[in-house]
Amino acid sequence: MTHFQKTALLIVLIGLIGLQKGTAQDSKEKLHIQDHLQSVSEENIFLTEDYFNWGGSILKGEDGLYHLFYSRWPKATNFTGWLLYSEIAHAVSPNPSGPWSYKETVLEGRGKGYWDAITAHNPKIKYFDGKYYLYYISTNLGERQDYTEEELMETSQTGYSHPNWKTLRPNQRTGVAVAETLNGEWKRFDKPLIAPSGPISTLTVNPAIDKGKDGKYYLIIKGDKPNETRFIRNQAMAIGDSPIGPFEIQSEPVIDYLDTEDMSLWYDKKRDKYFGTFHAHGFIGLVNSSDGIHWEKAEEFELMPKVIKMKDGSLIKPD
Repeated sequence: MTHFQKTALLIVLIGLIGLQKGTAQDSKEKLHIQDHLQSVSEENIFLTEDYFNWGGSILKGEDGLYHLFYSRWPKATNFTGWLLYSEIAHAVSPNPSGPWSYKETVLEGRGKGYWDAITAHNPKIKYFDGKYYLYYISTNLGERQDYTEEELMETSQTGYSHPNWKTLRPNQRTGVAVAETLNGEWKRFDKPLIAPSGPISTLTVNPAIDKGKDGKYYLIIKGDKPNETRFIRNQAMAIGDSPIGPFEIQSEPVIDYLDTEDMSLWYDKKRDKYFGTFHAHGFIGLVNSSDGIHWEKAEEFELMPKVIKMKDGSLIKPD
C-alpha cells in the first residue's frame, strides 16, 4: 500500500473529526484542535484498487448519510494523471470517518471545445440556500483541438517535462456545478468562475468557499505568486454576492509567506471568525480572520506534522 493510496483522504477526515469537536469548546480563538486529533484505523482509509483517490469533501445529506465527493484517476495514467484523467466521484457512508462505498462518477472533463475539456479535480461540495454547489478545477489545451487520446496519455505518463504541461498547467481554472439534490443532475457553466489577478497569477485552482456573516460568499483560490522566480503559490480571497459569482479578488493575499495548498474554509458563527486550514511542506496549518479579508496565522498555526498515526502504532508519512 503506497503512501499516496493511504493518504488520499485521511487528512481531510482527521481534520473534520477534530474541527467538529474543536468548535464545541470555549469562545476563545484557540480551537484546541490538537487535543482532539485521533489515530486512524483501516476503516478510515478509502482505497480503490485501480485508482488514486484524492482531495475529499464531505457533506451530510438529508438522508442521514455522509456524502463524499473526491477526485480519482486511473493508476495506469501515473500519479501525474491528475491533470489529465481525474474525475470527481461520489461515495457514501453512515459515518463521516467511513468506511465509504463508491456510488457514481459525477463529473469528468467535457471534451474539446469547453473550458473544462480535460480533467475534473479538487472538489468542494457545499449547500447554500436550498441548492448544492460542487466546486472543481479543470483545464484545456487552449485553441488546439487536434490532440488525440494517445497524446493525452503520453502527456500523462511523461508528466511535468512533457511540452503539453506548459499549456495545461496555466489553463487551470475553477468552476462550479449546481444541483437540486446530492444525486444530481449537475448543471455546469460555459465559463470558469474566476481568472487570476491581484495577489495570484497564472492559474486559479483549489477552491475553498463559505457564506460569510454579511451574506456574501468568500472564496479562497490558489495561484502563482506574482513576480516570483521560485515555485511559490499564494492564496487569494475573492468575494461575491452569489455562490456562482461573479467574484472579485481582493488585493490582500490570504497567504503569501510560504508555499501552501488545498485550503478549506469556514465561517464560525459562535466565534464570529473565519478559519482556513491548509497543508504546507511538512505540516497542516491554520489561519484566521475577523472579516474574511485580512488574514493572520492562528494561535494554533501548526496544527500537526504531516504524519498520520495509526491505531497499531505505525505512522503514515505522505510524500
